[in-house]
Amino acid sequence: MSMIIGISGGTGSGKTTVANRILESVSASEVVFIQQDSYYRNLTDLPLDFRGVANFDHPDALDNELLVNHVRRLKSGEAIELPLYDFKTNSRLNETRTVAPKPIVIVEGILIFADPRLLEQMDIKVFVDTPDDIRFIRRLRRDIAERGRTIESVIEQYLGTVRPMHMQFVEPSKRHADVIIPEGGHNLVSIDLLSLKIRERLASALSTVGG
Repeated sequence: MSMIIGISGGTGSGKTTVANRILESVSASEVVFIQQDSYYRNLTDLPLDFRGVANFDHPDALDNELLVNHVRRLKSGEAIELPLYDFKTNSRLNETRTVAPKPIVIVEGILIFADPRLLEQMDIKVFVDTPDDIRFIRRLRRDIAERGRTIESVIEQYLGTVRPMHMQFVEPSKRHADVIIPEGGHNLVSIDLLSLKIRERLASALSTVGG
């Protein structure tokens, strides 16, 4: 049975950086990395202008039913078809990516601790805690560089939905965390300790198989 590690935190907190540093410390062949962003609901039925102003920071924007199903299947040793999402058009692509089960499954996303069904599947819950101003600057740079957004649209979205939803759903979910990592990927001590725990789990699993 796979070990499920949840990594949450606000937008721009450094969740992906933490996940990548963990991946660097273990064999890539032993770990699956799943991002909740891949599970946004398909908005192709809406005009393009309406898609851009949708509230992507509310739990209802995500197809958590599918994500929960996929996490359960990976945990039980089954492969999944991972959805692919295009953030420039806010739509789910027709193709998927086959993901095989591995001993460690890392699930990353801002709202993964807001769903009790996902919490039930997690063996370790990590919250990346980064100051609001740093998170906003990171999001601003990312959305302009990677998602074709303007400065004005990023600011409007942040004030209109991102910040209010963070205060309503993301920040309160921190209480579910087993580990809180301040300063994101720059906190090497916390990441090293977490990586050590994962390597111990992998060594234990291998010894059980060998025995």
